[in-house]
Amino acid sequence: MLGLSAITYFAYHAVEGDRGLLAWWHFNRDIQVAEATLGDLRKEQGALDTKTRLLRPERLDPDMLEERARAMADLGHDDEVIILRAAPTH
Repeated sequence: MLGLSAITYFAYHAVEGDRGLLAWWHFNRDIQVAEATLGDLRKEQGALDTKTRLLRPERLDPDMLEERARAMADLGHDDEVIILRAAPTH
């Protein structure tokens, strides 16, 4: 009886415990979600790096400068159509 109780105890904790099989599955799922989020953030960082590189003083892109200046000043030309996009939600 004592041996069966010990086996049952260890089997239960092997599945349900803090370091058990279910915790391992949840941990792996959390890792997959974190890696997907990291991939998205790296893409966003790449896009921001590209924009930043175009605004550096040693290699200033006139189109990017105009775009940023107009966005900051909230200005547009009379013959332009401005399409506003919703900010992405994460």
